[in-house]
Amino acid sequence: MLTPGADPAREMAVTFRTDTRQQASQLQLAPALDGPQLAKAAHEVEGTSISLDNENGAALFHQVRLHDLQPGTAYVYRVKGSDGWSEWLQFHTAAEGFKPFNFIYMGDVQNDILSLASRSIRQALQSVANPALIVHAGDLVSQREDLVHDDQWGEWNQAGGFNYAMIPQVLAAGNHEYLDGLNPDGSETRTLGPHWSRQFALPQNGVEGVKDTTYFVDYQGVRFIVLDGTSALDMGTLDQQTRWLEQSLKNSPARWNIVVTHQPVFTCARPEDTEPLKTAWKPLFERYAVDLVLQGHDHCYSRVTNEAGRVAAKAARVGGKVQGPVYMVSVAGSKMYGLNDRAHQQPDRSAEETQMYQTVDVQDSRLKVRSYTAAGKLYDAFDLERDGKNRNHLREPVKNLPAERACTQTAGPDGFACSSRAK
Repeated sequence: MLTPGADPAREMAVTFRTDTRQQASQLQLAPALDGPQLAKAAHEVEGTSISLDNENGAALFHQVRLHDLQPGTAYVYRVKGSDGWSEWLQFHTAAEGFKPFNFIYMGDVQNDILSLASRSIRQALQSVANPALIVHAGDLVSQREDLVHDDQWGEWNQAGGFNYAMIPQVLAAGNHEYLDGLNPDGSETRTLGPHWSRQFALPQNGVEGVKDTTYFVDYQGVRFIVLDGTSALDMGTLDQQTRWLEQSLKNSPARWNIVVTHQPVFTCARPEDTEPLKTAWKPLFERYAVDLVLQGHDHCYSRVTNEAGRVAAKAARVGGKVQGPVYMVSVAGSKMYGLNDRAHQQPDRSAEETQMYQTVDVQDSRLKVRSYTAAGKLYDAFDLERDGKNRNHLREPVKNLPAERACTQTAGPDGFACSSRAK
């Protein structure tokens, strides 16, 4: 598993899992040569390991953080297991400063990970040329009590395969990354599942006490700010995260600012918006001109550009008004929720019972955002264009998008009984 450092031009991290016979955390790193003599050019880097006793027996999770890398450079690495070295895996560090790139954004995977959700992941990887990053908006797995959690994480890793070891992953934790429990007094508690911090070596620049799930990454002119909505809502860290969010936005050197969080500010399935997050974070998103807010949790698709609704949003665009943050919700997996009563009026575009993935093409004065179904069909498209006064304007360049997908009283959008359930 490859994850970026806070400065991915110079820092990356690798995690890997072995049986308990492989005690040492060993990685070999080399420049990406054109020929096969990689081992001769490599040097060894050591890391740390931590054990996990789980349903499938004891395992060791190894983390190796790579520092002092060269910007805009291709490297290869391999890791040591008890039966020998892995294959060589190649990655690129970020360029120093701004440089155009593209990335993939995935909503909740969570259920039927290998059998159904893998299609969205693999279609995205197949359709995007050289994605620089993959951004996940949480609920990578389900971790329900009736499931083998270790098997779920195994499916998640298998769904992305070697791509997750070569393309840096930017990950937000969802509520299903947490385990429910009870305190001695009978009150409910949440604990981050043990797999998260073992297999994701993320930047440690986030909120004190929530550093495993809050952080930022500056990648080629984009600051990705990752928040933990579950901890904010259920574990009392909303104020700390809000203060950290403001500082992270105020001090951002980036041309574009993108927030990644699980619970949506504007919901497309749940009857009510996520009011605590909306109250605390939405004013900061607007004050500091956040460009995109990438979310999950609601198991539907939604693109909100104006809280007043799609009619007001269109009128504002025709009038040349500046575009504020664009709020997106998406779902990659098979679990579906029905659209709420606002979903056909408030979002510019919505979808029900539809597995999706998104691509974002980052340019100097434009973000090109495209949403595709798991079958690879274009479903939504918009551009954020930056004017000479550093303000955004939203354009919808594709005029013949398919009809919005939604369930009727008798059938889902694919003609079968609708599997979406009401929230």
